[in-house]
Amino acid sequence: MPAPLPADSDRDPRWRPEPQFTTAELSAPCRQWLLDDSSLTGRLVALHAGTFSVRRLYQGWEVPLPSEQRLLQVPARQRALVREVVLQLDAQPVVFARSVFPISSLSGELSHLRRLQNRSLGAILFRFPGMQRSPFELAQLSGSSAYLAPWVSQEAPAWARRSCFNISGKRLLVSEVFLQGFTPWDSSLPVHRSQRGTVSAAILGIKQ
Repeated sequence: MPAPLPADSDRDPRWRPEPQFTTAELSAPCRQWLLDDSSLTGRLVALHAGTFSVRRLYQGWEVPLPSEQRLLQVPARQRALVREVVLQLDAQPVVFARSVFPISSLSGELSHLRRLQNRSLGAILFRFPGMQRSPFELAQLSGSSAYLAPWVSQEAPAWARRSCFNISGKRLLVSEVFLQGFTPWDSSLPVHRSQRGTVSAAILGIKQ
């Protein structure tokens, strides 16, 4: 008999807005990476720490987790396309990413997102000049959290972040979990980013 699936309460991390984390909880180097609003794919490539690649672990239609439904403003029982991948440097998993695409967002210029295969989503999203991104929510997960794909479970806890993207009124949700294979927490980030200013609290439009 297969093991029962974990309840939503076990799978849905306790996400909190960044201002709720103290400096004792969240160090400055971690904060630099977790709150950087440019493309994470671009940042990993710029590290020159190995060949960057994306490995798709899962893609399928399912009902989003309760907190994902609230952020995306979709009906409770409506299915969405869920995609889980790992970002790798020299085949070493460094980030686990989960993306949720409401069916209403997979049309027109975004219809090709159904067929990403092993391509980077971030590299595509940041090509849209009018893209807006919500402020980050953060969480610290146990290494055995049911939110993580079993393939990337680990002993150490992991920092995670998520935000909503809005492209021409179409929303999608991206979360990223920094795995223990991710080591450049102390790498400095340039102050200037061409994408700065795209983060907007207005695109959420919900009560936390």
